[in-house]
Amino acid sequence: MITTVTISTITTISALSAQGLAGMIGGAAVVMLLILLMVKELAGASTSETAMRISRFSTIPVVPLLMVFAAIVIMQVYQILS
Repeated sequence: MITTVTISTITTISALSAQGLAGMIGGAAVVMLLILLMVKELAGASTSETAMRISRFSTIPVVPLLMVFAAIVIMQVYQILS
């Protein structure tokens, strides 16, 4: 009996920890995406060569973060519909 309770408690705590960690990573990815998009737009508005270079190079991490954001949205919609 004690082993069953201990195993189920550990399983529940692990599942909650994994969900919390996934939520924090997803939130950090969304915040990073917003920051990079702001940097890209602000740098793109300038005419200096350095700002244009920053705008071009900020596209590199934006594309994977957009994919992560799309995956988060798809998973949230799936959870709501199921």
